[in-house]
Amino acid sequence: MGLFLQPDYTGHPDLFGPAFSFLIEHPSRKPVLFDLAVRTDFDKLPGYPKWVELKWDIVVEKDIATILKEHKVDVDGGAIDAIIWSHHHWDHVGDPSTFPGSTDLVVGPGFMEQYNPATRQDSSLLKTDFEGRNVREIDFEKEGNGLKIGRFSAMDYFGDGSFYLLDTPGHSVGHICGLARTSTSPDTFVFMGGDASHHGGEFRPTDYLPLPKDLKPSPLKRRAPVCPGHLLQEIHPDASATKPFYNVTNALSHDKAVADWTIDGLGEFDAHEHVLLIVAHDDAIVDPAQIDFYPEPMNDWYEKGIGPKVKWLFLADFEGAVEAQEKGEKAFTWGTYP
Repeated sequence: MGLFLQPDYTGHPDLFGPAFSFLIEHPSRKPVLFDLAVRTDFDKLPGYPKWVELKWDIVVEKDIATILKEHKVDVDGGAIDAIIWSHHHWDHVGDPSTFPGSTDLVVGPGFMEQYNPATRQDSSLLKTDFEGRNVREIDFEKEGNGLKIGRFSAMDYFGDGSFYLLDTPGHSVGHICGLARTSTSPDTFVFMGGDASHHGGEFRPTDYLPLPKDLKPSPLKRRAPVCPGHLLQEIHPDASATKPFYNVTNALSHDKAVADWTIDGLGEFDAHEHVLLIVAHDDAIVDPAQIDFYPEPMNDWYEKGIGPKVKWLFLADFEGAVEAQEKGEKAFTWGTYP
């Protein structure tokens, strides 16, 4: 955990997480996928030896194409219009070769120059990811026509306000996020955060969304059903109710200053009650499942009250820090990672 996010909180040394892929359906267009998670044969990827050295535990039971086929989606027949990659990392790109050539590949600005395996020997991607398919690199300036949503440059993917791509740099070159409209009365959205952030503690709390005085449901097992917010505030490095718990390190950023700017922007979206922000590795909403997973739709997340229910669940990671604080021990330490 400490290599990627700081400080090191007592009792939470490791970073756990799923790898989410999103299916975005449209009433009159073919659906698209936002990210493909991890391929089953991830050991074939160029970066695999490094992961072994880091002692990462990677478990992939099925790839995305298989999951879709099991639910009667005609993947081989071209049912999916496009695969949109948030960025180039192995736990997001999956295996595009499991989709036919009729399925486009969509990437962010500057992506091909930086990561194309046909021209870059140091690419972490495979040539089979690109072979036989149209690759579209988004130009937000031209295709977005100056559109901004929040602080981010944006483009209306279908041209009808139902799904947007957002230019969210910092973590990697060409990193993009997705924003899908899930209802119109009221207007609600799911924000697909990719790796713009890896943990809710990077963009919560904020001035727009302070740490509540009472947390219900309680994220801490020993403080159910209601947890006093001051217990979490007391372990915060600044004892703050309006500053995020974590800082991202250089190791998790292509450009840390830009990554910090993007993370601040996530906090602005996240504070809006009509936006459900899900970063790609949010472990807090998985076990037990706090949202509706495929094949169930997510359009009614707002009516079900899922947003406020999951907002502060990430604080469960700090249970050990709270216990240490109560014993008069250190709740956190700062590592040597810049």
